[in-house]
Amino acid sequence: MLFKLYSYSTISNDWKIQPDAIAEVQFKKTPNVYYIQADGYVNFSEMDKGFYQYDNSPFKSYLEQNGFKNYANFRSNYPTTLESNASTFMMKHHFFNNSLITGEIYNSRNTIISKNTVLDVFNNNGYKTYFVSETPYMLLNRPKMGYDVSNIAYSEIAYLNNGIGKRRDIVEPVLNLVSQEINSPKFFFVQILKPWHIHSRKRHTLYKEKERLAWLESLEEANVILKELVSEILKKDPDALLIITADHGGYVGMDYTDQTIAKSQNRDFIYSIFSSQLSIRWPNNEAPTYDAHFASSVNLFRILFSYLSNNEAYLEYLQEDSSYTIIREGAPEGIYKYIDHDGHIVFEGINATD
Repeated sequence: MLFKLYSYSTISNDWKIQPDAIAEVQFKKTPNVYYIQADGYVNFSEMDKGFYQYDNSPFKSYLEQNGFKNYANFRSNYPTTLESNASTFMMKHHFFNNSLITGEIYNSRNTIISKNTVLDVFNNNGYKTYFVSETPYMLLNRPKMGYDVSNIAYSEIAYLNNGIGKRRDIVEPVLNLVSQEINSPKFFFVQILKPWHIHSRKRHTLYKEKERLAWLESLEEANVILKELVSEILKKDPDALLIITADHGGYVGMDYTDQTIAKSQNRDFIYSIFSSQLSIRWPNNEAPTYDAHFASSVNLFRILFSYLSNNEAYLEYLQEDSSYTIIREGAPEGIYKYIDHDGHIVFEGINATD
């Protein structure tokens, strides 16, 4: 315990420093922005192959008919919700703080909820910010609330809980907030805990095929929620910029997610961890000419801010589109690059200090 506390005390925040002045970016366009994150929603490009083998084309077609552009082969850079979101909202790689102690980065919830570059940018451009979630998971350590509005009050969160808590409806709260007329543009971070991922622990597993079927059932439930959100938002806010994405994959093909600590070079196994949906509805259906840069979540907001500011100079500092994990079995314990910048499966260790 003392060693863990000492190790946390030596962790640097230097990884959060931006290589340019993007934190001061000034928008030329200020649409309302809806960042809708469906936990564990695998990219359409993976859904009909590998371990998934599922026809999700009706929902894909629904999005296309409503003006969305789907980005194939998009993926997360880290395997879990907290690590993925910390990197996404800082627009930087953290490499697990170069630490093997817990597998979680230090102060991840504070990074996501309290202060990060993405929130700073929206605040600096006069946006009112909203965090709406089905679960208090992001708020369990009661980080200082950096969003102007949240649908979950800290008084509602039990000090002793199972991490997820009772899921709540998010459609009605989002639509109520969309309907409120204010003089500022709005940024929403909407978190949906579906389709999620398979069970984490061996003692809870239904085993591969039943885990797959349960995940697919949850996928269809996610599609229903997403359709309702999209349809109602577009009725009330037709000029909005909508982003549907995920924090990681569904882990289908495994018995339980803890199996990922063992080294694998199976392409479908690894992409089941990291593959993430990305669909964007650009105002006036005018996607930027450089949207081919959308490959992984660490660069999502940097590309978005280049679009909103009409300034492609920010693209000069895109992060490497690689994906990383911690391996504890089948190879020397360490942090490894699992997918390289170009989407190829690799196994390259990076420095870990602990």
